[in-house]
Amino acid sequence: METAQEQNKTKGLKFYSQRAIGIATFFGGPLAAGYLVRENFLVLNKPDEAKKAILYGLLATVFVFGLIFLTPDEIIEKFPNQLIPLIYTAIIYLVVEYTQGEILKLHKEFGNEFISGWKAALVGFIAMLLFLSVILGYIFIFENDKNLEKYDAKMETFFKNERESLEFYKFLPLEDKNKLVYRLDKEIIPKWNENVNIIKQATKIKELPNEIIEQNIVLLRYSKLRLESFKLFKKAILEETNIYDKELDEIHSQIEHELKLIQN
Repeated sequence: METAQEQNKTKGLKFYSQRAIGIATFFGGPLAAGYLVRENFLVLNKPDEAKKAILYGLLATVFVFGLIFLTPDEIIEKFPNQLIPLIYTAIIYLVVEYTQGEILKLHKEFGNEFISGWKAALVGFIAMLLFLSVILGYIFIFENDKNLEKYDAKMETFFKNERESLEFYKFLPLEDKNKLVYRLDKEIIPKWNENVNIIKQATKIKELPNEIIEQNIVLLRYSKLRLESFKLFKKAILEETNIYDKELDEIHSQIEHELKLIQN
């Protein structure tokens, strides 16, 4: 019959406790868990299991990143901030219980020493920094791309409105007063009202490059000038007068100036 001393097969060995692994996992994610579980397997002289532990930790980290990045913001915002860490910490806790729980329990019952929880916490902290650096990198690269896509989509509508509204000048010498006023009321002026709003909305998009922000300032002035000119056209047509020609010429001169700024 084995003595208690003979049963104490882990005497002299040091492990990370299940609790320490759980705490490190909560803050550092599956990567921290994979590293700590790997270290325990190496102490047990199980290199194959150690390799699997770090591999599964990496794969789980990729999965968590994918879940966070691919889930729409409006859905993510509905969940408490700590929900995802609590879920993967609980899963890791069960995995450690299944793979190392018995040996860690016996190690504790025999009063053997565990590695300091502070060391496990440091591993979690380092993993958390890596986690945050990836998130910040994602935000810097991909979120900027998303913002530019939003901006481009708005500008596509803007330039479509511009192109269609400038067709008015083709109809100016061809159509009668009523048709021209109808076009201005129902098509042209609404398009430039929309364009003014598009530029105002575009300026609210975050993280746009400075050159685009400066361009928006010019485009807003340009849009307001176009809107003013078409309103004045309508007034001149309704009153059947040329008294606004000088004012229109001045507005068009300002429009040309803004267009040169945009092209530069």
